[in-house]
Amino acid sequence: MAPAVVLVGPPGAGKSTVGRLLADRWGVPFADTDALIEERSGRVIADIFTTDGEPVFRALEQETVAEALTTHHGVLALGGGAVLAEATREALAGHAVVLLSVGLAAGVRRTGLSTARPLLAGVNPRATFAALLAERLPVYRSVAAQEVATDSLDPEAVAEAVHALVGAEVSSRG
Repeated sequence: MAPAVVLVGPPGAGKSTVGRLLADRWGVPFADTDALIEERSGRVIADIFTTDGEPVFRALEQETVAEALTTHHGVLALGGGAVLAEATREALAGHAVVLLSVGLAAGVRRTGLSTARPLLAGVNPRATFAALLAERLPVYRSVAAQEVATDSLDPEAVAEAVHALVGAEVSSRG
């Protein structure tokens, strides 16, 4: 069993929002790996980062993604940093992966540079977000077969664009 589609991208791209819309449209379940990690650990991600550190979080994330890629048959949204792990990139091979990309201005506006997003907390969150985009965009593109730029689109339009790219495959699976 494999996900109908896996959504990847930076914070603020709309992976969870669009994922829910697609799952509803296709009549399949939705899962967000960040939510799965919180459910599994009984803690919010910011707490895991603060208490245990990023390496512990990344190990939990890698485990959670690997399991979801083999057990979840709906729409799967990965946390923004999940693709940084080589094992995760390898596990994504053969899956329908769509990158939801977002530029700096839209990403900053959408995330509000939230403290719930531990990697954006700090002295200069805007610069941190810019560096995150520069570092991760090539990695996202390396795992995704398709890309939808979300900056000027509302979530429904993004979902429609993803549906146009992979919806026929999902419909043919039954």
